[in-house]
Amino acid sequence: MKQSCNVLKQKVYYSDTDSYGVVWHGSYLRWLEMGRVDWCEMMGHNLTDLENQDIVMPVVNLNIRYKASAKLNDGLIIETYVKSFNGLSVIFAQTIRSEETLKTFIEAEVEVVAIGKTSGKLYRRMPSVLAEVFKKEVECPLTV
Repeated sequence: MKQSCNVLKQKVYYSDTDSYGVVWHGSYLRWLEMGRVDWCEMMGHNLTDLENQDIVMPVVNLNIRYKASAKLNDGLIIETYVKSFNGLSVIFAQTIRSEETLKTFIEAEVEVVAIGKTSGKLYRRMPSVLAEVFKKEVECPLTV
């Protein structure tokens, strides 16, 4: 059984770039977020439904390695999977590549926790509705 890897495609638009036609570093953050949201939806967890259960998932740690620059009109592939889960937080591994050449533009690790939407307080343990999915993903390593 393979670990669940979400693959999202995105085109680089003018608004994603700086005056030189190179992707502005902050645009990658939006695409990473899109990848994690799509991964959650692929696993059956719509973020609006989670909010209705008083669960929101903020980023608490972000590590990005910029390897190359995407440019205007490039097609991108955003890959997202769960790297690790410790019961309190989950770390997503994400890569953004060229759709045409598969050249890697960035590699990222994004750590997310769960907090109560109304209280703003950190859950001591990841809510079970999410913990079950994350635990299953870690126990089922990605096969290449």
